[in-house]
Amino acid sequence: MKYVTIAELYDLGQTIAAELFEGKTYPWEVLPLIGEFIPKLGSTLSEEEYERRGENIWIARDAVLAPTASINGPCIIGKGAEIRQCAFIRGNAIVGEGAVVGNSTELKNVILFNKVQVPHYNYVGDSILGYKAHMGAGSITSNVKSDKTLVSVKGEGERMETGLKKFGAMLGDCVEVGCNSVLNPGTVIGPHTNIYPLSSVRGVIPPAHIYKKPGEIIEKTLYEKETL
Repeated sequence: MKYVTIAELYDLGQTIAAELFEGKTYPWEVLPLIGEFIPKLGSTLSEEEYERRGENIWIARDAVLAPTASINGPCIIGKGAEIRQCAFIRGNAIVGEGAVVGNSTELKNVILFNKVQVPHYNYVGDSILGYKAHMGAGSITSNVKSDKTLVSVKGEGERMETGLKKFGAMLGDCVEVGCNSVLNPGTVIGPHTNIYPLSSVRGVIPPAHIYKKPGEIIEKTLYEKETL
């Protein structure tokens, strides 16, 4: 299946968690490993750059944290990140450098690459968001199927079993998700793709496309590609 490998979705130079992806083909393979990886990585971080707070929580000394944010470990918050009012980090979270976790946003078992923005009322669970990915206000990842069966990835007439009950979305680098959209379990969105507001997305969406609605997914124009 095209467009779903780590190599096609992510620039691993834009995450402190690059080592976790080594030897893996598909990004969802790392989801069950995030919790164990964080304490190992955290123990190697410079004490001059990162402060350890509580059990298995490392926060960059230049990160900005609102006093009302709730942060549970294991967790790493990168340099220059901003955690805004009433953000709720439930654990197993790596927040990249310069990332923004906004007001009332909830994170759980996630990797946010550098400069990711989830700034307003977002839920991101069991997901990986690539460099400069942005989720508009109210957009969420749905990470469990309604019938509670294992999640599969579907695209181009193919179906790939993941063996995971909880799997939200894999967003490639520079993906833009419109406001109040739902990314259904097993969604994979290629780099530089835009999702219209109020969308319900599932399956594999190719890179450099615009998702308007099911059955209407158009390739970006040459001008749009040149400005990426």
